[in-house]
Amino acid sequence: MVVTRTEEHAHHGASRGTGQGLGGAEAGTGSQTLPGGSAPDVADVSRGLDALEPPGSSARRRLDPQSVLLPVAALAVVIVAWQLYVMTGHRRGDLVPGPFDVAATAWELWLTGAFWEAVSTSLGRGLTGFALSILIATPVGLIIAQVRLLRQAFGPLISGLQVLPSVAWVPAAIIWFGLTDATVYFVIFMGAIPSVVNGLIAGVRQVPPQHHRVGRVLGAGRWQMTTRILLPAILPSYVGGLRQGWAFSWRSLMAAEIIATGGSMGYGLGTLLDQGRALADMSVVLTAVLIILLVGVIVELLVFAPIERRLLKTRGLLER
Repeated sequence: MVVTRTEEHAHHGASRGTGQGLGGAEAGTGSQTLPGGSAPDVADVSRGLDALEPPGSSARRRLDPQSVLLPVAALAVVIVAWQLYVMTGHRRGDLVPGPFDVAATAWELWLTGAFWEAVSTSLGRGLTGFALSILIATPVGLIIAQVRLLRQAFGPLISGLQVLPSVAWVPAAIIWFGLTDATVYFVIFMGAIPSVVNGLIAGVRQVPPQHHRVGRVLGAGRWQMTTRILLPAILPSYVGGLRQGWAFSWRSLMAAEIIATGGSMGYGLGTLLDQGRALADMSVVLTAVLIILLVGVIVELLVFAPIERRLLKTRGLLER
């Protein structure tokens, strides 16, 4: 009896000691994770996550000096190499003018007003034609992409039209529409629309089937399925198609303006380029080429680069 009571007493004491130890451990753990006895809120978690980022990462996201300095440095290297080639290449100045000669020609065009006339004409045609191409290609692409029978029927044809150089349509457009702006817009359509439609088709193919099933379970109709589920999911492919469509439309516009001159075509950058060719003036030719390149770069930096950056930021894919 004595032994049994002693063992019982020791067992109860050990149990109390173990309970006190566990309670102390739990209390100690609670005091570490929940200071002050209150649960962490969203702001505390957000501040903790921000603290994990390296210092200055947010500032680099807002303004990266390298994104400005590196292109400027590359341009300076190209200009210096160009000037050195002109100075040491023993070429005729009328065949390979230097950067200073081209700059003087550009300044002369600026003073006479031909610079702004050519830029405004071509840029206005390009933006108008591209905007109309988006209005046509977006609904057509969504319909073809969502209907399997249409996708199988018209998919190869659209891919073939995208590969076909749009300059091939210029003679037919001149015969159909004459030397008018309709010729230019038709060539722009044939260059931009297939790219935008193919971007939509590729995007719809990459949407997981679970998205459609979830939409149907939630009772989404055809319009809600397209606007609430499909379009947000295919935005990267859609933006890629828009970017490629703009590149093709800008090339198509230049080809149409070079070939289709006279009539009511006006005075665009393609006309300026063809005028330099007719006069055998390489300074005018290179000036027109550089202006065409500059307009393309400006549209890329001011339109598509911010859209892509915002899209990546909303999806958490923005590189530091």
